[in-house]
Amino acid sequence: MLIEMMKSKIHRVTVTEANLNYIGSITIDKALLKAANIREGERVFIVDNNNGERFDTYTIAGEEGSGVICLNGAAARKVQPGDIVIIMAYAHMTPEEADAFTPTVIFPDTATNRL
Repeated sequence: MLIEMMKSKIHRVTVTEANLNYIGSITIDKALLKAANIREGERVFIVDNNNGERFDTYTIAGEEGSGVICLNGAAARKVQPGDIVIIMAYAHMTPEEADAFTPTVIFPDTATNRL
């Protein structure tokens, strides 16, 4: 049996852009993706602390060091620039793997979205 566990978390970053006219996804500063152990194209779950929205999408790497957090496509309707979001990725693992697993959690500066 496999269980789903939180693998990675970017805790409290500020949405810098919302681009409705894009095919979909979330653009995240490449430095944050690396630090959080999240791959480009990986499914992530987004929680908006300002309005309570919860949804999922996939990642696109933004310019490293830019601090970009941009919701694209339909997800742009669920956030506003300036909103604080939490970004999480999950992984399937056996209970034994989960017992030995430690998730990666990062806490960027919410003013700059940098570590």
